[in-house]
Amino acid sequence: MKGNMAGRIAALLEEKKMTQKDLALTAQITESAVSHYLNGDRIPRGVNLMKIAKALETTTDYLLEQEGDFDQENDLKIAKTLIARNAPNMTKSEKMELLSIIMGDD
Repeated sequence: MKGNMAGRIAALLEEKKMTQKDLALTAQITESAVSHYLNGDRIPRGVNLMKIAKALETTTDYLLEQEGDFDQENDLKIAKTLIARNAPNMTKSEKMELLSIIMGDD
């Protein structure tokens, strides 16, 4: 099962003989969201990513894994999107930890 996240989700659905509706019900997310993820025009937020991984009996790391050449620009775009979506729910300590990682502090 290679490819991007949408491809991995689609392959796991096929492997497990699940429909988009099955995934939506099991992961407790909307069918519309599943459709967007499978079309590749949205990236699941952290919580939904975890729900999808659990429903498909896989890991978030597997779903996020990049195949082929290293694409720093795309990786940065994904990281920025995930941080922006989750920042309002982060504690001050978590934000400071993230800043420390970004700044390369040891």
